[in-house]
Amino acid sequence: MEVFEACWKENTLSAETAGQETRRGGAGRGRILGRCGTAPRGAGAVTHRPPFRLRCQSCFLAEPWLVSSAAARARAGGRLRARRRRTVSPAQPLASASCPRRAHGLPCSSGRRAGGPSGEAGGRGQGGEGRPRSTARCTSGIPGFREGRRGRGSVGPACRKGPRLTSHWACVKRKAEIPAFRLALIQLQVSSVKSDNLTRACGLIWEAAKQGAKIVSLPECFNSPYGTKYFPEYAEKIPGDSTQKLSEVAKKCSIYVIGGSIPEEDAGKLYNTCAVFGPDGTLLVKHRKLHLFDIDVPGKITFQESKTLSPGDSFSTFDTPYCRVGLGICYDIRFAELAQIYAQRGCQLLVYPAAFNLTTGPAHWELLQRGRAVDNQVYVATASPARDDKASYVAWGHSTVVSPWGEVLVKAGTEEMIVYSDIDLKKLAEIRQQIPIFSQKRSDLYAVEAKKP
Repeated sequence: MEVFEACWKENTLSAETAGQETRRGGAGRGRILGRCGTAPRGAGAVTHRPPFRLRCQSCFLAEPWLVSSAAARARAGGRLRARRRRTVSPAQPLASASCPRRAHGLPCSSGRRAGGPSGEAGGRGQGGEGRPRSTARCTSGIPGFREGRRGRGSVGPACRKGPRLTSHWACVKRKAEIPAFRLALIQLQVSSVKSDNLTRACGLIWEAAKQGAKIVSLPECFNSPYGTKYFPEYAEKIPGDSTQKLSEVAKKCSIYVIGGSIPEEDAGKLYNTCAVFGPDGTLLVKHRKLHLFDIDVPGKITFQESKTLSPGDSFSTFDTPYCRVGLGICYDIRFAELAQIYAQRGCQLLVYPAAFNLTTGPAHWELLQRGRAVDNQVYVATASPARDDKASYVAWGHSTVVSPWGEVLVKAGTEEMIVYSDIDLKKLAEIRQQIPIFSQKRSDLYAVEAKKP
């Protein structure tokens, strides 16, 4: 059937296994495909047991975050589930009858449709208050689908009014068709004048948007010099002047803006914080640096962020029409567990605004990025300030994008500039098919898990 054309041929999970997982309740908040996801639990939902095996390795490997059950993740590397998408008022209750067939993303084989409150039947374009008859097909209407065998079978129930559900199969097909998108990293020359930094940053965001960038990232501490003595002086609340300007430019350009980081003051504490804004200018997420940069390399560099800054305590991801993005700031990239948790949660792109120095930069800058990319089969991007040899802290520069294969796709020099890279999720899926590390993990021997949401 054409509905399965987007599914890949490796790493199969039988529908019977999916049904067993559902009956054990291992599906968590979602619904494994194998149980009808169109009706809420307790509302007479039907367990479907298809006669074929479901093949969808790309989805398993590209989105392991969909699995809440460790056992299911170990077997499949991903969850097959129908995802709910409301097209009616949240106050409107779900249809209590089983299986509205429009929900499954497959053409209806029946011309019936539930009518108004009294239940009278309606034909094409009829049916009282309901939406026009769906042209989608329903898994419950496939001959032999419900009985778990090939051949003739009963046709599923008529389409009923209620919220539309997007089937997992349709989701897979849609994601497979998502084209590559352009990511831009702004390597900003940071001065001691905050207003100048903001003006230049907004101007470069405009330039990146004109070049087709859909996601733009600024560097760490883009509005102030980097140093413990500067953090209290340049700190501001969020929302504040810096974040307001980023919100405005994101809305005007209709793009996603990852606001590097700024010193943030909140409740008497200072944080190194990255604010992300969507195409409508709304604040999507606020990431506070988790790991503070406290190092002592004799004869080269000593630095202690903890003298003035406090660490954050939460993971930060956000969704776009292109991919899911995970955030870290500079020193966070050294901690492989953070990247693993982001990969488990379905991130395909990790962005680290960062300011490595002339000691750690030559040795570890590219190495760490390639390591995080290969370990988790994700794209990794780092946005650095431009190098200023007269500054008290000299940044390494060389903003970089690395592919899931570990290839350096683009690398900046040391001066102020914008670098661009096309992020292709099809390439990511291919790599995860070729080297399926997610399905090969020994979760019976080890695990990396988050202790907080």
